Amino acid sequence: MPGTDWRLSGEWIKNCNCAFGCPCDFNARPTQGYCKGFLGMHILDGYFGDVRLDGLSFFVVVDFPGPLHEGNGTVQAIIDERATEAQRAALFGILSGQNSAEGTLFHIVTLIVSKMLDPIFAPIHVEFDMPGRRAKVSIPGVLESENEPIKNPVTGAPHRIQVNMPDGFEHRLGEICSSRTASTGGIKFDVPQGHGTLATVVHTPQGVVA
Repeated sequence: MPGTDWRLSGEWIKNCNCAFGCPCDFNARPTQGYCKGFLGMHILDGYFGDVRLDGLSFFVVVDFPGPLHEGNGTVQAIIDERATEAQRAALFGILSGQNSAEGTLFHIVTLIVSKMLDPIFAPIHVEFDMPGRRAKVSIPGVLESENEPIKNPVTGAPHRIQVNMPDGFEHRLGEICSSRTASTGGIKFDVPQGHGTLATVVHTPQGVVA
């Protein structure tokens, strides 16, 4: 059962190597049979117990040899270097899943990950425009990623599509976009074009509430 109360409200980004639409959201196998990507958020408003987390960002880079539900994943957390010791401990308290109910995102991660690399503390720059389907994450020497609208293959015009997940444990409504990601931290990969999801979310120990 959850221990410390917490809440994270902010801008959510998930990019991976799959084709547009992220098969994981549909309980399907990854496009190429494996999953490499990252997810995380810029916190607009948040707390863990009495520790405020407003304005900080965190991301988790992932590498799964197959579908996520089959496990054996490797992950590496990247934490905003501006976080104080208390804020770092608070974020790890959330990411550990120890303060989340069963079946929620951070609890599920603990069940499917077999290897956790040492976390990286670095400057994180985030740009986020959900209606425009544009975002950017820059973590010098660690991760560079950019999102843009999917383009119509015939006309080149921006193509808009949303995924609505009423019972989603990651987000409820996501704008789907194109992404490119270069990861040079402990988990290395380069995806010139892959799937991207942008969402505004509110996570709590009981799961996604908005």
